[in-house]
Amino acid sequence: MQNKAPRGTSDILPDEQAYWEYIRKQAASICHLYGYQKIDTPIFEETSLFTRGVGKETEVVQKQMYTLEDEGGTSITLRPEGTAPVCRSYIEHGMRNLSQPVKLYYIAPTFRYERPQAGRYRQHWQFGFEAIGENNPSLDAEIIEMVWQFYKALGLNNLSLKLNCIGCKLCRPSFLDALKQYYSQYTDQLCPDCKNRLTRNPLRLLDCKNPTCQQLSQNAPKSTDHLCEECSTHFEQLKQHLNLLEIPFKSDTRLVRGLDYYTKTVFELQPSEEGSQSAIGGGGRYDGLIEELGGQPTPAIGFATGIERIILNLKRDNITIPSFPGIQVYVAHMGEEAKLKAIKLTAELRHNGIATVASLGSRSLKAQMRQANTFNVAYTVIIGEDELKNNTVMLKDMSSGQQSTVSRTELISLLISHLSL
Repeated sequence: MQNKAPRGTSDILPDEQAYWEYIRKQAASICHLYGYQKIDTPIFEETSLFTRGVGKETEVVQKQMYTLEDEGGTSITLRPEGTAPVCRSYIEHGMRNLSQPVKLYYIAPTFRYERPQAGRYRQHWQFGFEAIGENNPSLDAEIIEMVWQFYKALGLNNLSLKLNCIGCKLCRPSFLDALKQYYSQYTDQLCPDCKNRLTRNPLRLLDCKNPTCQQLSQNAPKSTDHLCEECSTHFEQLKQHLNLLEIPFKSDTRLVRGLDYYTKTVFELQPSEEGSQSAIGGGGRYDGLIEELGGQPTPAIGFATGIERIILNLKRDNITIPSFPGIQVYVAHMGEEAKLKAIKLTAELRHNGIATVASLGSRSLKAQMRQANTFNVAYTVIIGEDELKNNTVMLKDMSSGQQSTVSRTELISLLISHLSL
């Protein structure tokens, strides 16, 4: 029986790697500009980190986590999201003693058991960043600007920004009560999931993709009508900052995030032509998460985007990306003695920074030239009987087809010059 990649996973083949390298480079570049440093956390954590941080009533914890018990009897979970592990590291390593906010970013695989769909897999990769230790709305605006500039640098310009404020632990309870009261009138129209959400996680009622539930959400209470003075002021100042930075946004009072730790600011970016299920990335504040995980009260805000979802949009928008540097030189040979010289020459070319491959078998010269064409090399070096006698090589320019005899001692400097290395 032939083995295949598990459902919801995919191999990243060589032809796709250019997209990944392109995104990683843009991510690292934007993080450098805004003062973020890279952090790598373990691929698995103790399960309690996510049940406490993400929330017991979230779909992520209830339905989507990959959890097992190790040989020591500890329950561990493959990382379903990146924020809680970063916050755990912040607490564990005393980063509160550093200059605040502490700015960290990561590019890492995450794992969720959910229905695979375009751009979303059970193992998928996230680029995310967190700014921990500052509650000023100017930081919210900086984060959003950073996100905006990241997508712009990738060439994704047809995006819309949705923005909302979902309140804090002081003002959100009244909003949740209003949601429960409103939706209680329509329990017979709610989907099965929303009937559970009504009592366990009413905020997620606004996020349901069922058409009937979406219609009901149109007239649901608005979070912005229940904000305390601090949250209201924070939200208004954020919008002022975004206008100052000339970043267009749409206020969406139905926008919520799927994890319990979010407070105040939440935002998402979507392709302008897509529907409500097409978010390419999003984030928000989580001012209570550090404290929930055992640290001191510490405000924070973050963002994450799926790399597979980015690639889907790059392809959809026909955005040309830089190709991987290819093989530059192919070394062909005729005869066993020439093959030994070819092996040594290939190593020397590589040691001088010239990407080189050589024929390793005993193919005919014609077959070797066909292989050279498949690599799309700029030059082919040919070593035969005459070349062995005279300590020379035959150098063929693959674009023009011109061939010339070159001294073995001059070959490397000549190639470096021609290839502009």
